[in-house]
Amino acid sequence: MTQNNLPASKASLARWWRQVLYVPMLHSRWLTPESKARLTAKVTEAEKGHRGEVFLVIENHLPIQAAYHIDCHERAIDLFSEYRVWDTEENTGVLVYVNLCEHGLEIVADRGISTHVSPTVWRAMCDKALAGIANNKIEESLSDLLNEVGQLLRQYYHLEHDPSGNELSDTVVFLK
Repeated sequence: MTQNNLPASKASLARWWRQVLYVPMLHSRWLTPESKARLTAKVTEAEKGHRGEVFLVIENHLPIQAAYHIDCHERAIDLFSEYRVWDTEENTGVLVYVNLCEHGLEIVADRGISTHVSPTVWRAMCDKALAGIANNKIEESLSDLLNEVGQLLRQYYHLEHDPSGNELSDTVVFLK
C-alpha cells in the first residue's frame, strides 16, 4: 500500500545485486499463457458491479538501471503513473504490483478509493497474498487478492450496470 508521506527508499547495493543475479526463467515458469489468461479473467471478474478499475502488473525484477535507487514500493508508484491507473473518472483505480525477484507485492490505490479504505486494510491484503505466494500458491493467492479488491470496490462504488464501461485494460501486464 502506498502513502504519500512515506520516506523515499534507501539506496541498496544488495537489492541491485539481487536484480542482476535473478534468473527469470527459474522463477516465472508458473506464469504460463493459461495462467495469465485465468488472472486476466479474474481482473475482469473483480471489476464487475462497481465503477472501480483493477490493474495487475507482474514483473520479474526491478529495472537494473534503477534497482540501486528504487524499491518495489516506488516501482509500483511509477507503474501506477505509467499505466495511467490514476486516470479513471472517479479516481477509483487500484494497481496490484508483484515483483517476483523481491518477493514483493504492493497495492497502489487512487485517492477516490483511498478515502474509504485505510492503509492497514491494503497492507493486510498484501500480507495475506504474500503468505500464499511464499507457499508457492502464486496464482491462487493473486486470484484471491483480486477477489478481495473487487469486493472492496463493490462495497464503496456499487453499480448494478456499468454504463461507462471499462476504462483500463483487464489484461495482466507481465514485465520480463
